[in-house]
Amino acid sequence: MVALAFTGATGDLPTHVKGLVGEVAAGTRTAASAFVAASATDDLRALAGVHPSVVASWMDPLAFSLGTATPRFGANNDYIAFFGDGWDATPGAAPQWNGSGSSGWVYVNHEYISNGAPSLTAAPTGQNLQLAKELARQGLLSNDVTKPFDAASLTTYLREYKKQLGGTWMRVVQDPATLAWQVDLGAANKRYDATSDTLLALTGMALGSGIASADDGTALAAGVIPGTASSCSGAQTPWGTILAGEENPQDLVGDLEPVWSSSNQFVAGKGFNPGANVSFDYPASPTSVLGQNPAATAVHSKDHLGYLAEIDPGAAAGEYYGKTTAGVGHRKLGVFGRARWENATFVVDASWKLPVGQKVVVYAGDDRRSGRIYKWVSAAPYTAGMTKAQARALLDAGSLYVAQFDGLDNVTGLKILPAGGGAAVTPTEAAPGSGRWLLLSTTSTDVAPNAGKGTLAAGTTIGNALKDLSWNGLGGFPDVDAVRRALFTASNKIGVMELNRPEDLEWNPKDASGTPRLYAALTKNGTRPALNQDGLLTASVAVRPDPYGSIWAIQEANAADPSTSSTFTYFIPWLGTGGTGLQDAANPDNLMIDREGGVWFGTDGNFGTNKHSDALYYLDLDPAHRATSTVTYGKPFRIAAVPSDAEATGPAFSSDQRTLFFNVQHPGEDNFSTWPGAK
Repeated sequence: MVALAFTGATGDLPTHVKGLVGEVAAGTRTAASAFVAASATDDLRALAGVHPSVVASWMDPLAFSLGTATPRFGANNDYIAFFGDGWDATPGAAPQWNGSGSSGWVYVNHEYISNGAPSLTAAPTGQNLQLAKELARQGLLSNDVTKPFDAASLTTYLREYKKQLGGTWMRVVQDPATLAWQVDLGAANKRYDATSDTLLALTGMALGSGIASADDGTALAAGVIPGTASSCSGAQTPWGTILAGEENPQDLVGDLEPVWSSSNQFVAGKGFNPGANVSFDYPASPTSVLGQNPAATAVHSKDHLGYLAEIDPGAAAGEYYGKTTAGVGHRKLGVFGRARWENATFVVDASWKLPVGQKVVVYAGDDRRSGRIYKWVSAAPYTAGMTKAQARALLDAGSLYVAQFDGLDNVTGLKILPAGGGAAVTPTEAAPGSGRWLLLSTTSTDVAPNAGKGTLAAGTTIGNALKDLSWNGLGGFPDVDAVRRALFTASNKIGVMELNRPEDLEWNPKDASGTPRLYAALTKNGTRPALNQDGLLTASVAVRPDPYGSIWAIQEANAADPSTSSTFTYFIPWLGTGGTGLQDAANPDNLMIDREGGVWFGTDGNFGTNKHSDALYYLDLDPAHRATSTVTYGKPFRIAAVPSDAEATGPAFSSDQRTLFFNVQHPGEDNFSTWPGAK
């Protein structure tokens, strides 16, 4: 984790950056003189006027002790949320932009360990070998870690492997003289991980595989799940908890929906064949990292992962939701269903609080090629004066909707087909596309998008289409829990238009347009869709050629209360580009909205696409520049570039916006790196 501290005597980093962009727009400064150049280097590069410091690295201790039980910073950190000291001193305050800007707590997600894990037939490589050597140094492993592992050593290794995942809750402080940030090792820092030391209750959905087990084989309480993993991006809730997106469980336990190949081809014989209700293969894949565990007591299930996990930071790792106190503890939100969740974002007002009198609205994206964007609306509204526990209870029940982007061109996923015919065009702010929110449930009365196409009956509701045993060549979903367990397949069954890998979504309550908007990063594509233009299952659709990605803006029909909106408009304010120019960038991933509504993003894959480092960018969407500056409006400005074989993740500002935190994920994953070296 890295901190970029603004060195100016007054003001903050967003104001400084926007001022530089304004000078470029006015022609009094060149972008090249103010912002970071495009290049590939094994170091961290940032614009002038900031002081960079490494706050924490993988396996750094989080306490003064150095024993094997000492909590340590996890691997491949992604999401960051900042809670300034004292943010909750005022009742009802949101954690965003409140509290101290020079000390506070951060929650950091840890997604995975790079390279090859050991097995009974293969030796570990890359980061896995690095971890194995550290465990040997600590005396936890006694085998030759450069060779395939024996069963006992593998069992020990996988237990320690799971400790590297999940999340870190730690206090950080800034040195007022040097402006560097460091971990407060005397604070009550905590780790939440993938072992059964961390327990979460599953709410809003039944645990399909029944009673779960701890790592030693002991049965857990009904509905309690051991551990959280594959934690990618997330959301800082208005009441002070964290939603962590469990994005890639297929790498740990096997694909949650193995009916789809890597090229979105339907795979028969995996429990989703037409003619019967869908069924689920719950055991972990024996070839997956955790499925290979030779210890019979270490039970892993696909039912344990793939959720939005709500972590109650500061609560003990084993304190699952409602264990000892109502409204306290950790849980997995079954009401949202399972998908490759990248993150989530809440509809909030200009103070980053829940709008009083409105139902809670949460958006999230299924981060896979052909994934979709979803909206969840609570059953009950938020009312003034609700306690934290009462606010959390609003996530117990609600309705899940999927976004249908009407007229989206199935060839590119970037253009819309005019209703009257003609060539596909890119949706713009002046001429946007339109879409609908469709209730994704077996009781939904919305008409299925593919109803009336091919041989499918016109006017068929989504509820009836989902329950039908052969609709669109897929098995039936008997109830809403079955739908929630396989959102990607359910969305394919009813013909929802596919997207080019939706990753981060962020609600912007103070958008520069004057109307709140939802922003979505669609990273890229390069795989064929599962469906054709009519939403019908097919094997004859060409690969979507989108190597650069894009950022979309979505505006609800009722932006003042999105819980009531059934329609929206959308356009693309930024399309990724190929090249090595100053403002060429590709593969947007994490998004960030600053306190004034500015839009920022990080990239994942730019090094492989454009041959220069992934980076953090500010995107100029200032309306004043729309007509006056073709060199700034809709253009990205590189704020910091990470080592060439790393991803820029998790950007988050301190409460006073004078420090920008972010993560340098997986340096050296595929190309040698020595970063960060000595701190």
